[in-house]
Amino acid sequence: MASNDGEHNSGPMTQDQLDAMIRLHGRFLEGRLGGRRAVLRNTDLDGLSVRGQDLRQSDFTGCRMTNMDMVGANFQEASLYAVDLTNSDLNNTIFIRCDLRGARIESANLKGANLDSADLRVGGISRDGSYDSGQSVNFRGANLSGAKLSGTLASKADFRDAIMAGINMSRADLRGAQLEGADLTDAELDDAQLSGASLKSAILTGVDLSRITITNVDISGAITDDNIGSSISELGKPLAQLIEDHRAWVESVGARGQQLDLSNYDLRPLRTLKGERLTAIKAVGAKFFGMNMYKVQLQSATLDGSDFRSCDLEQADFRGTSLKGAMLSHATLRGADFSPLMFGGGGGTKRFSPCNLDDCVMRYADLKGAQLKSATFRNADISFTDFTGADLRGCDFTGAKTENTVFEGANMEGAELHEEDRPVFRFRARDDDESEAV
Repeated sequence: MASNDGEHNSGPMTQDQLDAMIRLHGRFLEGRLGGRRAVLRNTDLDGLSVRGQDLRQSDFTGCRMTNMDMVGANFQEASLYAVDLTNSDLNNTIFIRCDLRGARIESANLKGANLDSADLRVGGISRDGSYDSGQSVNFRGANLSGAKLSGTLASKADFRDAIMAGINMSRADLRGAQLEGADLTDAELDDAQLSGASLKSAILTGVDLSRITITNVDISGAITDDNIGSSISELGKPLAQLIEDHRAWVESVGARGQQLDLSNYDLRPLRTLKGERLTAIKAVGAKFFGMNMYKVQLQSATLDGSDFRSCDLEQADFRGTSLKGAMLSHATLRGADFSPLMFGGGGGTKRFSPCNLDDCVMRYADLKGAQLKSATFRNADISFTDFTGADLRGCDFTGAKTENTVFEGANMEGAELHEEDRPVFRFRARDDDESEAV
């Protein structure tokens, strides 16, 4: 096989430069004259494309590969040591026996990717350019649905809040891995090593736990087939009839019908509640995750502690609703209405009812353009949540976790943000109607 490595480490690279290097790498793989192995060190490739390219045995050590189109590319036996793949599209990308130690793959799309026998152990590069063994591979919030990670070395890897439905992790080394809040529905974990791993609040339905040694594994709060909640078949009446009874109760202000109480029920078998009118229902601790609830009407409802993870709740109506302690990670809530409601008549009897989202967990949720005026998020975890263009006037974020939360273009007039060890920020309107912290 011909030739020397073609190394590039001089900062940002253009698409034309990358394409030229890939062509030389192709000649290298074919053993043709003039071929050069692609070697890129600490290079900025943000936003570029390697879609469908054959990059076996290449070296991208320390590169910034964020927001890239890498669909169907082949990185078999390549070195991607300590690379940053955040927000990149890695759909069906091949990483068989690839060195991904210390990589950051946060919020990336790895649906159908093949990481069989990949090395996902700790690693990294220090500021002085030397190797550092202390950085875990970071898959936080990534979509790994249907991916293949059988036999991978992923001790201490971070999979928190990752979508891992149908993933194959049989025989994987997951000792000390962080899987808190991950969706592992129907995952294959046969003979996986999980000693010291955290599966707190993970979704483990469809997982054969009898094939897993769970000694020294934290599964507190995890959703399994054994504790998913009551079946809707136990409701006594068909749900459609109960909904009609509930509507009569609402319309008659309690004189007829009966309030619908779905507390602690598993609603997932319904698959959809799209457009349903469920005003003022009670559903404490109910399991809705993964359901289609587009434009559902849930105003003035009591939904404390319910699980809406990965639900489609676009344009849903939550006005005046209590969602204290609810789980909404990865939920789609674009254009949803969480505005306050006013109850009562004149003579000082009116009651102002804002939405209560205290203590909720809505990491990686999409709330672009949502109406959230006066909602409370006290001690909530809204890390990585996107509030672009949302109405957040008068919201109380006291104690909320806001790591990488997006507030771009949001109206935050009168909002309060107070994190631990940080001062209180109050926002007021500027003359140009944009808001600023004071």
